[in-house]
Amino acid sequence: MTALKQRDLKKIRSFPKADLHNHFVLGGSRQYLRQTTGTKIQAIKSPLSSMDEMHAWNQANLGEAFETTQMRKILIRATFQQAKEDGVTLLEIGEDVWGLGAYFHNDIDQLIEAFLTAQKEIAPNTELRLQIGLSRHCSIGYLEDCLSHFWGSKAFYSIDLYGDELAHPIENFKGIYRRAKSEGLRLKAHVGEWGTAEDVRRAVEELELDEVQHGIAAVKDESVVRFLADNHIRLNITPTSNVLLGRVPAMASHPIGRLYRSGVDVTINSDDILIFDSDVSKEYLRLYEAGRLTAEELDAIRCGGLEPR
Repeated sequence: MTALKQRDLKKIRSFPKADLHNHFVLGGSRQYLRQTTGTKIQAIKSPLSSMDEMHAWNQANLGEAFETTQMRKILIRATFQQAKEDGVTLLEIGEDVWGLGAYFHNDIDQLIEAFLTAQKEIAPNTELRLQIGLSRHCSIGYLEDCLSHFWGSKAFYSIDLYGDELAHPIENFKGIYRRAKSEGLRLKAHVGEWGTAEDVRRAVEELELDEVQHGIAAVKDESVVRFLADNHIRLNITPTSNVLLGRVPAMASHPIGRLYRSGVDVTINSDDILIFDSDVSKEYLRLYEAGRLTAEELDAIRCGGLEPR
């Protein structure tokens, strides 16, 4: 709390934090990537107007240069380096199911080893929660085929659905999520970033979600806010990403404060550090400087994110 009030980013980074919404391909240290690959990646300077613009940025800055197994492993290592530098002691990241075939020869043990080796060598004090990622634009049959390699593995903590919220009705994923629940996975999905408050409620009900990535649209319907609070559904929020993708006008009007004060369990996370220059410590400081949350509230959120679930 003192570090926030003093605007001391270095000191803020010294405190343990969780990052529960980090897409590792874009979630790493740009300095580490420049040192290891010679690639200089600049964060965006002004808001984007669509996800298409974000994908175009991705292609221009990463593109095919990182489309190999070795480079994929470097991106994983860069994310652990970023976590270490930022004081992140609980990190939830994972590979998209299609990446198993594209980069790890459909060898699930090789994929798991890539993450565990990077953690051990770079950030041994950071707890890894390994996640299974699903791209929402993919066909259900294709995702089910990819998932056949993941089912039964005890290495994974959670499953997350992301991508275009309008690509498929959320109900199409019920079968996958029922299986994931039977596998003991924590159930998460991206919803309420581009969609509506009702989309958030429906996703939670249909997929039996434990957590929602983003979920900020819930603030537009008080009944959905109460639904989330009453059912203890956590929102893993990424404020700078929300601003720079035009989902909220400015940090000073971000709904996280209203959600938190309404009893919704929220955490503060990075999303895509390489694009948004949004490491977790900066997120805490930006929210404090914008007057969205007090230092005391931010510290309570920090501690809550580190609690076992």
